[in-house]
Amino acid sequence: MSADPGSDEDVTVPDGEEADTAAVCSEGPIRCLSHIRTTKAGLRIHSLAAPMGFGPKDLQSAYNINAASTATVKPTVAIVDAYGYTAIESDLAAYRMQYGLPPCTIASGCLKVVNQTGQTAPLPVNPPKTDDWTVETALDIDMVSAACPLCNILVVQATDSAGDGLFLAQNAAAALGATVISNSWGQVEPAPTTQVPAPLATEETYFAHPNIAIFASSGDSGYNEGGMGPGYPATSAHVISVGGTNLVRDTSARGWHETAWTKGGSACSLSIPKPTYQTLSPCKFKATADIAAVGDPATGLAVYNAGAGGWIVIGGTSASSPFIAAIFAATGNGAQSSGAFIASKASTLYDVATGTNGTCTAGALLCNAAAGWDGPTGYGTPNASALMPVSGTGKVNSPGADDGSQDVTGGCSTSGGGAGGGGAGGGVLLGLALLGLRRRRS
Repeated sequence: MSADPGSDEDVTVPDGEEADTAAVCSEGPIRCLSHIRTTKAGLRIHSLAAPMGFGPKDLQSAYNINAASTATVKPTVAIVDAYGYTAIESDLAAYRMQYGLPPCTIASGCLKVVNQTGQTAPLPVNPPKTDDWTVETALDIDMVSAACPLCNILVVQATDSAGDGLFLAQNAAAALGATVISNSWGQVEPAPTTQVPAPLATEETYFAHPNIAIFASSGDSGYNEGGMGPGYPATSAHVISVGGTNLVRDTSARGWHETAWTKGGSACSLSIPKPTYQTLSPCKFKATADIAAVGDPATGLAVYNAGAGGWIVIGGTSASSPFIAAIFAATGNGAQSSGAFIASKASTLYDVATGTNGTCTAGALLCNAAAGWDGPTGYGTPNASALMPVSGTGKVNSPGADDGSQDVTGGCSTSGGGAGGGGAGGGVLLGLALLGLRRRRS
């Protein structure tokens, strides 16, 4: 069960009890790939007062992001999700205000919300409480905000998680000028047959948008999605697949260390041709993933969703996909619609060489992190500054401060440990209250 979203009480983990996670939206034929932190009893861990989990300043530090600079003016990150979300603007405002990020509103043009055909009305109804895609959408827009506070955000809402709405939404996002598109959802890839047209023939057309980088979460059930089979669209020929890592602070020069998330996705497609850049992959067909970022709920992200109780902690490759998409938009790489670009930049990435996401018989690289390319983390995680062009447009300022600029680095975040990213003062107090919360390393 989950905590009553209307409760005025914070839910914390009792002393001596480890935290657990629960899927957010998994009822439809297509499910989102996010997991919320819960107690062992299944109660959602949330706070009305202050954030828990990593905030923008933490993430910008971990991935070397200059939040005050973009390679082009106002790139647009499109996210595609199911159902409506009536509180989207106020929830986004709460997140960005907490961390000192510039406002992003519908009136200013920074935030735009449309239906699956690209129209601002009518928008879909909110999801059922048992299949809450508003939590997924909150995660997506908050991760875009953390990685690129100066980006515009386009939210394309499919009518539901059935039918072809999530696929049609790709066309709407492209038509509305998206620099990049992120998809934090998936379904089991169908097996090839002799039928005409072949499985995925129609679906693949929705992701074929030259010069628009399209990202998809690699999965959240471990190698081969725990035996269910590869996830689609992560295996699409037109998509950059994003895996997940466990992210912790350390004393290295970078200040952070990553291992493969135990439940991050990796698999071999059943029919999508193997790309030439995946030279190390033992798969006969295309493999996931190409790149990765933090996804383990045990080192999860602070997200604001009033309907879910306020501040919650979420993980999953649903977090890593919009985060990577926003980095690509900010660094001027929105036209790089293939993992081949990532392979060419492998030496500039943070290589993830340890960790596993299951047992694989087709080849150890598919489920074990290793130097260079591997199934769970692809070629590694981004060093955003290394992806910036040698000569960009320079710093893009937001008005507000005396010098004509505004701090967009998430300066309200605390910098302590795995619970970093909380608000000043209140976040520290809440962190002390949660010292008994042990992060599960399954």
